Amino acid sequence: MFVSTRKHRFIRTALCVTLVALGVSMHPGDAAAQKWPERNVRIVTPFGAGGGTDIFARILAQRFSERLGQQFIVENRPGAGSTIGTEYVARAPADGYTFLMTSASFSFSPGLYPKLRYNPIEDFVRVSQAVSVPHVIVVLPSFPAKNLQDFVRLARERPGDVLYASAGPGSAMHLAGALFGIVSKTKITHVPYKGGGATTTAVMSGEATTAFNTLETVLALIQSNRLRALAVSTRERSPALPDVPTAIEAGIKDYEVIGWFGLMAPKGTPSSIIEQLSRETTAAMQSSDIRSRTTKQGAKPVGSSPAEFERFVRSEVARWTKIIQQAGIKLE
Repeated sequence: MFVSTRKHRFIRTALCVTLVALGVSMHPGDAAAQKWPERNVRIVTPFGAGGGTDIFARILAQRFSERLGQQFIVENRPGAGSTIGTEYVARAPADGYTFLMTSASFSFSPGLYPKLRYNPIEDFVRVSQAVSVPHVIVVLPSFPAKNLQDFVRLARERPGDVLYASAGPGSAMHLAGALFGIVSKTKITHVPYKGGGATTTAVMSGEATTAFNTLETVLALIQSNRLRALAVSTRERSPALPDVPTAIEAGIKDYEVIGWFGLMAPKGTPSSIIEQLSRETTAAMQSSDIRSRTTKQGAKPVGSSPAEFERFVRSEVARWTKIIQQAGIKLE
């Protein structure tokens, strides 16, 4: 009996050593992760179909489906300034089958909603920032201001008369406009609409003076001369609009807004899955076909690591919380 027991222990030890040498974990969760994905995977976007988040979620979903052998399905759960879909993912099982494709609005929520029912920092793990994209300040081609300095001058002469359209209270467009008013020392009036598409209609119909759209949503309208771009919101010009200056170049030195879209997962999702999907996102952003599609949308491919994305998100949350407090914006 003693010999038999020693023999069984020896065999078990030898098996464990062999598995470790082969890089196989004995932890049940890790073993499940190694087989991932075994069924369809959801990518939830907290916005409606057709916006930037939806566009880039579908680009990545198609790529992941082709590469990983299971369907990645985009599910739109809009509402309450993106907090409904975001909370849904925060509460989802951390099994690697539900992800969040979100935007810069994710960094606004802590400052906007005092009763937020999830913690943007603690309740999620970052996967990868897919792209960054500038906001662009658009007006009608017939608008009297021919450049951004003229626009600021007009807004100062007529405080409150310049109306800027946004996709809704707490949206990236809302905050981009609020920050512009602060740094340019102008009083411009926020007019919320239901979705980004309605904002371009509002500007083109004359209901609103301007909008601070992300570039991918208005690029075609600018290229067809149905809207005119005064400036982009990033520190560098957009390759899609090389003749349009940055707001900083145009004299608004403290104005910078970075639009971005990225993948996250519920806290506790196996790290091996996070790393695998992060690598896939990086590879996608480096591939010639997706780089071309992304650039045509006016965006810059990123494909960051989880650690890089974590640092970026934390810095954006801190920055925008301060801006929102300064602007006195509060939503319930």
